[in-house]
Amino acid sequence: MLDRLLGRDELKADIAELEERVETLTAERDQLERQLEKTESRRKQAVTERQEAQHRVNKLEDRIEQLEDTTDRLRRAETTLSTRRETTLRGGRLEEVLGRLESVETGPQGALSAYVADGHDIPRALRDAFGERTALVSRAAPCLAFTDDAGLLGVCLRVPVGPDPFVEWGERLRLDRAWCQPRGRYTLALVRSDLFAMGTYEGTERTAFHGFDSALKSQHSKGGFSQSRFERLRDEQIDDHLERCLAALDERETDRLFVVGERSVLGEFMHRADETAAVDATGDPEPALADAWRDFWSVQLRVL
Repeated sequence: MLDRLLGRDELKADIAELEERVETLTAERDQLERQLEKTESRRKQAVTERQEAQHRVNKLEDRIEQLEDTTDRLRRAETTLSTRRETTLRGGRLEEVLGRLESVETGPQGALSAYVADGHDIPRALRDAFGERTALVSRAAPCLAFTDDAGLLGVCLRVPVGPDPFVEWGERLRLDRAWCQPRGRYTLALVRSDLFAMGTYEGTERTAFHGFDSALKSQHSKGGFSQSRFERLRDEQIDDHLERCLAALDERETDRLFVVGERSVLGEFMHRADETAAVDATGDPEPALADAWRDFWSVQLRVL
């Protein structure tokens, strides 16, 4: 009763309420401190991540600058550098040059061999090995490319039968004669819009022959068909001829098939042939095939 008379009950109630508020505010303060700590940790993490990202950006910008410098240097080299010698190899001369390349021997990992299928896609190891001469390799592709760690050797060979792309260092140059010279049994076919000739071969020896030609309308007469009809009829004649060629190829006796001839019709045979190549062989089927065989089994040599 005395506490009530003196107002102590109200004071006690106020004290209890204040203590409760203090506890609540303390909890809120602790929660805010924890949130602040998390925020500070995230801020530090964000700063670290930003610095790391900036570091990566700087490295990429440096790499871009290096590549641009390399591109400019190769572009300048492409306009100023030229091959020291360029020739076509056949027969005995080809045999002699291949023998010399096979005789090259260096120390461990001293000889670089590569096959470049696309001049716009030069491997880093080859660029490092050839330096400014890489522009000449790019210009020669598709080709075999050979060099050594002393820079004494620099050769490109455009071969009839290209392997899968590769780059490797070794004590000797990697050179398979089957890429350059006729080996085993195969069929070589010459296809033009008006001619077909197919030979079966064992190495350099032809063991079978089949050929024919097709008459095409060669000119448009002024008083005859319209030009558009003339072109349509000619295209139909070429299509019929190519169907005959495809049917003849189905009768070949070998698995390996090389098709050469007019660039405009070679696309029809790429899905069947192991290799295709444009050649300018003309004349009757049999002598034209002999010329085509000689052109196909030729190797272009470039000395860098």
